[in-house]
Amino acid sequence: MTSNNVRRPVRIGGASGGFTDRVAAITRLASDPDVDAIVGDWLSENVMTGYGAGKARRDKLGISLQDMPLAERRRAGQFASTFLQCFEPAIHKLAENGAKLAVNAGASDTELLAEICKDIVDKAGLNLKVAWVEGDDVTVSFKEMAAKGADFKSVADGKTLQEWGFEPLCAQAYLGSLGIAEALRQGADIVICGRVSDAAPTIGVAAWWHGWDAQQLDELAGALIAGHVIECSAFVTGGYYSRFKDLMKAKKHLNLGFPIAEVRHNGSFDITKEKSTNGVVNSETVTAQLVYEISGPLYFNSDVVADLHNILLEETGADRVHVSGVRGLPPPPTTRCGVTADGGFQAEWHFYLVGLDIEEKCQWMEEQARYAIGEELISKFSMLKFHVHGTSPANPRNQEVATVDFRIFAQARDAALFDPGLPDGFARKLYETVLQSCPGVSRPNDLRQSTAKSYYEYYPTLIPQSACNHRVHLLFGKHGPIDIPLPPVISEYGPQESYNTRNPVPLERFGETVEAPLGYIALGRSGDKASDANVGFFVRDQEQWDWLRSFLTIEKVKELLGPEEYSGGRIDRFEMGNIRAVHFLLKNHLDRGYNSGSKLDTLAKNLCEYLRAKYVPIPRKFLENGRI
Repeated sequence: MTSNNVRRPVRIGGASGGFTDRVAAITRLASDPDVDAIVGDWLSENVMTGYGAGKARRDKLGISLQDMPLAERRRAGQFASTFLQCFEPAIHKLAENGAKLAVNAGASDTELLAEICKDIVDKAGLNLKVAWVEGDDVTVSFKEMAAKGADFKSVADGKTLQEWGFEPLCAQAYLGSLGIAEALRQGADIVICGRVSDAAPTIGVAAWWHGWDAQQLDELAGALIAGHVIECSAFVTGGYYSRFKDLMKAKKHLNLGFPIAEVRHNGSFDITKEKSTNGVVNSETVTAQLVYEISGPLYFNSDVVADLHNILLEETGADRVHVSGVRGLPPPPTTRCGVTADGGFQAEWHFYLVGLDIEEKCQWMEEQARYAIGEELISKFSMLKFHVHGTSPANPRNQEVATVDFRIFAQARDAALFDPGLPDGFARKLYETVLQSCPGVSRPNDLRQSTAKSYYEYYPTLIPQSACNHRVHLLFGKHGPIDIPLPPVISEYGPQESYNTRNPVPLERFGETVEAPLGYIALGRSGDKASDANVGFFVRDQEQWDWLRSFLTIEKVKELLGPEEYSGGRIDRFEMGNIRAVHFLLKNHLDRGYNSGSKLDTLAKNLCEYLRAKYVPIPRKFLENGRI
């Protein structure tokens, strides 16, 4: 404590950005006695969908885990199993150095995962207290509200539940952070959550540490952005960094450090990283993560809305960036809710084409495939798409470089349409084209992708926060469940503001131009929110910013996407002048999102690099001063 009872900043390590992150993460951060708490996110939308559907099927079959031994329940549980791979090796370091742990890994069996964690620490003879947070599973309340005619609409494309046309299996809401804060106040060392928002563990830890209440909106908003910045672990320490070649040149691209957010009592914070690790933290890596997976200048959360208009970044030392200027607004009465349904079945077929006249060869293959499948079978598919991945360069240096993947993707409600044993099925019809193909065609040896695979449809909507039974359960002491109250002050919000720059600079003022990739001067990052995609670009100085904001309009982004990539949906745009960033939200760009989409870039991670590769007229003087 300081003399005026203001606590020092709480040091929060970001251990995981997804279920595939590094196993050693929690152990590494817990080994640092200066780390006060560790947070992690194991539950992306696609992961939650699978677990939620798994639990729904288990319930439909009448399978109960209650009477099973814990080991059997562990095998049958619908939670992020990879979390335990990270947790078990770390427990002794957690106990030794006293770091708190708050994670969203429980998915659809949060209570079970908490019990397993308690069993692990108890068997190790450690005194670590475990709590868990419920309320994210809103399947029952959602179905009841839908049956009574509630006006649900997709936040991606505006479709009503009836227009969506699928039967919901489960519904999962995004909880806020104050249940985590309460669990820590009660003495918990480990807090297991289901689907809380990605940043909620960071907000909860900061609120507990500094004693914030639900009405300290500026402080909560700052912690919300701190959580957003570290929620994807190495994304802010050099992962997906536009200047990745600089890290390679400096031999700093291996073993990227996990990030640490030092959140102050007023909500401002510093971003740094683990000691003695590679990667980098600078204003560019922090900006890249700031513009990742946001929807506009207001960042919504169940506890608070963060206003990003006046955000400020300052490099205050090596691998250290101070972030301030975030303002807090009251949260909305609703929270995001993901609804999962069985979509049907899908399959794909690949041909590999090589060499000259690729466009004509692809045309041959598509026309031949369509003829072989036939209109009667095609009419039974809900989707049939033909994709060309890659190109064959002139005078290729080897055969692999000259090889193009011609991909045929189909979806249908009936799995039998993909049965490879049927003479009139999808796979058999495409087999028949092999010996009739154009020159230079081969097929893969593994044809499992051509058989039916079930997939899920995902419907992102909003549900009242009052529909979430937000409670904390302590697996220690004698305290019963603790109810988490609804936000004391709420506010309704309309559409986010969208605009081209309000005071453009005539482009001719920047002098002679050269046709070159946009990415020679613009850094960026892109990501997904269900079927929406977002992408942000930023530059290093004021003159480049005046050019970027004047040049990169909504219309220009549509042009750069091109007619084959631009889906015709709405594109929103806004600017963050203090960090020289322009952000775009591409509504419904991802063809229903990760679980059901036909694109290879299911999470829009490649979108930014595609646009950075597009040639545009760049002022020559910018390139003369150096390119990225």
